[in-house]
Amino acid sequence: MPTIQPSPLTAVSPRCLSIVVPCFNEGEGLDTFFARLELILQTLQTYEYEIICIDDGSSDNTLDVLRRHAARNPRILILELSRNFGKEAALTAGIDTARGDAVIPIDADLQHPPELIIDMVRCWENGSDIVLARRASRDTDHFIQRCITQWFYRMHNAISECQIPKDVGDFRLMDKRVVDALKQLPERRRFMKGLFAWVGFKHSEVTFTAKPRRFGKSSFNARRLWILGLEGITSFSTVPLVVWVYIGFTVATAALIYGCWIIIKTLAFGIDVPGYASLLTAILFLGGIQLLGIGILGEYIGRIYSESKQRPLYIIRQRYGGTDQNA
Repeated sequence: MPTIQPSPLTAVSPRCLSIVVPCFNEGEGLDTFFARLELILQTLQTYEYEIICIDDGSSDNTLDVLRRHAARNPRILILELSRNFGKEAALTAGIDTARGDAVIPIDADLQHPPELIIDMVRCWENGSDIVLARRASRDTDHFIQRCITQWFYRMHNAISECQIPKDVGDFRLMDKRVVDALKQLPERRRFMKGLFAWVGFKHSEVTFTAKPRRFGKSSFNARRLWILGLEGITSFSTVPLVVWVYIGFTVATAALIYGCWIIIKTLAFGIDVPGYASLLTAILFLGGIQLLGIGILGEYIGRIYSESKQRPLYIIRQRYGGTDQNA
């Protein structure tokens, strides 16, 4: 994949950048985050900007800190969700609200360096619809997290209809036409990395080195990463369903061959005393195979059930700052 080299910034007309920041219990580090982010945005003098922060049901002082910054800077808009809907829903809320010519989702924990936005804008001006931020390494992740992540990328890209770039998260720049395409996707069980890849468009890359998290604690443990991985695979592939056709055919063929062997053996050598252990093993094996297949089928049925209810992906309790001065 070619990487577009940054060139000097040139803007033919004033345009707006929308920075989307999902927040969950990030109150401790928000002051530092805003100081770095706003300093970078102010260097892009030919651009207007808006910062859309989504409080995803935080239990600490995140909302209070966000409101304080929104009162200070009218370009900061706060969306307070009615409860914790998860990062995918919070990210969708910010993208739905964004009005800029380009939208940049970024985490508030400063593992996504705001300074990279300048290079992203340069690549965007050179013609890229999407500018991906790829991590140079995953040294800051725990061993189990790295293993799950590597397994997920290999498995997803091997069986899914769209390829997710490895070591690329939500941090990216998206042109307005990409955002408009994302808004047309109606599903409620959303895996945003997959949706970003599914819409396509011309893209380029910039790389960065993630720093250790300075404030707070990540809410993505091994269990949540595993669930997110299953969400990504079931969202973009039916291979886990189709594979059971082949498993069933293989088991049935093996049973037929074994049955023929029993008949031939009986005709040739007479009837042996049946083995209890082998019979129990076969029953347990086939029972486990059936339950596993039913579980995978249930995962897909559960997705259909969730989509059929058509509940809103998120509920905004209150807006603060920006053009809605309710703070």
